[in-house]
Amino acid sequence: MSLPTIAGFILVAFSAILLIGLSLLKDKVKASFRNIPAFAKFNKALGTAVENGTRIHFSLGSASVASSRTAASFSTISVLRRIVELSAASDKPPLATSGDAALTILSQDSFRTAYRIAGAEQQYNATSGRLAGVTPFSYAAGTLPAIHDEDISANVLAGSFGVEVGLLSDAAERTQSFTLAAADSLPAQAVLYVSAQEPLIGEELFASGAYLNAGRVHHVSLYAQDVLRWLIVIALIIGAVMKLLEGML
Repeated sequence: MSLPTIAGFILVAFSAILLIGLSLLKDKVKASFRNIPAFAKFNKALGTAVENGTRIHFSLGSASVASSRTAASFSTISVLRRIVELSAASDKPPLATSGDAALTILSQDSFRTAYRIAGAEQQYNATSGRLAGVTPFSYAAGTLPAIHDEDISANVLAGSFGVEVGLLSDAAERTQSFTLAAADSLPAQAVLYVSAQEPLIGEELFASGAYLNAGRVHHVSLYAQDVLRWLIVIALIIGAVMKLLEGML
C-alpha cells in the first residue's frame, strides 16, 4: 500500500473520529459562524414567498449521485428538506428540479419527509421534484420554463453545475426573482459571481445546511472542517520550515 493511500485512510479515520467526538459534545459546542448576508436575505425572501403565496424553486444541478461530484448533491438535498419544512404553510409548495434520475427520487423523498415532520403530509405532491433533463444543457433548457411559468419568487441554484447555470441565473434575473446561487466548479462559480443576485463562493455551498439550520450534523461538520484546515496549515508550515533548515544545513 502506497504512502498517499495510507495517509488518505488516516485522514478519513481522523475525520470520522472528529465528527463523532464533536457530535457527542454537541451540548458544549455552541454554533457561532461568520456573517454571510446572502443567507439572511434568502430567509427574508423565503418568508415573503410564504406570505404572498409564491413558490421557491430549488435547482439541484445535474451531477449523478454516483459520480465524484456527489458531495454537492447530498449537501443540497438536506438544504432542500429544510426549505420545504420552513415553507410547509405556504399555499404553493416549493419546486425542485434536477438533472439526474436518482437525485430526483431523493428530492421527492425529501419533500415527503419534510411534510411528515411538519405535520402536513397531505401537501406532498410527487411532481414537486422533477427531472428536467439528463445532460447539463438539456437540464437547463428543461428548467427555464419552470422559472418563467411557475410563479417563482425566489430561486436557489445549489449543486453541481457547469457554465449552463448562467442560463438559469439569467432567467431568474429576467423574472426579477431573488437568486441564491452556489456551485462546486470554478467555471460555474465564475459565471454565478457576475450573474447571480447573491452568489456563494467556494465552500460556502457546503455550509448552507449549517446556516439554514438543517441539522446539528451540519454545524459539527463545519467545526470539523475548521480543525482539519488548521492541521493542514500547520503541517504545511512545519514541512516548509524543515525544508528550509535542510537547505541551510
